[in-house]
Amino acid sequence: MTLRFGLLGAGRIGKVHARAITGDADARLVAVADAMPAAAEAVAAQYGCEVRTIEAIEAAGDIDAVVICTPTDTHADLIERFARAGKAIFCEKPVDLSLRRVRDCLAVADGAGATLMVGFNRRFDPDFAAVKAAIDAGTIGAVEMVTITSRDPAAPPYDYITRSGGIFRDMTIHDFDMARWLLGEEPETVLAAASVLVDPKIGELGDYDSVNVILRTASGRQAIITNSRRASYGYDQRIEVHGSLGAVSAQNTHEARIEVATATGFARPPLLDFFMSRYTAAYAAEIAAFIAAVRDRRAPPTTGEDGLRALALADAAVLSATEGRAVRVSEVLG
Repeated sequence: MTLRFGLLGAGRIGKVHARAITGDADARLVAVADAMPAAAEAVAAQYGCEVRTIEAIEAAGDIDAVVICTPTDTHADLIERFARAGKAIFCEKPVDLSLRRVRDCLAVADGAGATLMVGFNRRFDPDFAAVKAAIDAGTIGAVEMVTITSRDPAAPPYDYITRSGGIFRDMTIHDFDMARWLLGEEPETVLAAASVLVDPKIGELGDYDSVNVILRTASGRQAIITNSRRASYGYDQRIEVHGSLGAVSAQNTHEARIEVATATGFARPPLLDFFMSRYTAAYAAEIAAFIAAVRDRRAPPTTGEDGLRALALADAAVLSATEGRAVRVSEVLG
């Protein structure tokens, strides 16, 4: 079975998914839509697909599935439209910035019987997947503590900050999903500390650029997440999981896996520069998992519920940072 795709959004992340789709033997990119015609035309020229409107993709008989890479405030509406149109849906996170709106959207998708996968690509990174496999195999015993470090090389543009929902909802949300996945239990409390250390303008826009979060489950398992909008040395992505019998970790990915030793010391190549290069394999594996879920008529590995849970942790972190206290997730979930 070849799954025929329509791509909604031809921006930075849309191009990443276009590459993943066209690189999969079980997929074909049929059409792309974007509010900026030049962006859609560039993707169409590069990958040999058509430029169509969203309405045309919605009605198309030659498209089985869509990948939604449009701005966040359009995600929920598009999910509902394409669920009703009978298409399988892959949507970049988050579904929406409102938990209530996410719930309503998921109800529509569920009622239509649609396959809906939310894009949490880091679960599909080969190294992170190997960490999870070691946990599941019992190699390190019972999980006790998870430590996640995620730092971007530089802050995003100001206009992105004003519409992203803030660092907890656009950046830490990936780490919240990873924490849930690795802990094996749902966090019950969230304690967050947030500062503006990188760029005062980010604070003026109502956001933070440097945050730390502690998640705690009912059994006492903990996850510690550290984020920064600045890492002068590259894209910093590390995980360590400590268990009752040992620990397992995944370190940073460098431009080459070499080390040069001279009389002056040891040197390694720089880290990969950003998510497009660091997570190339993860994006490909993510699309492959979506195709398999549609083909086998089973739930995808990252669902709308995963999106809801990660957003709830982000909302709890915002409240914790604002009020300076630990917040129970039930306070925001209701």
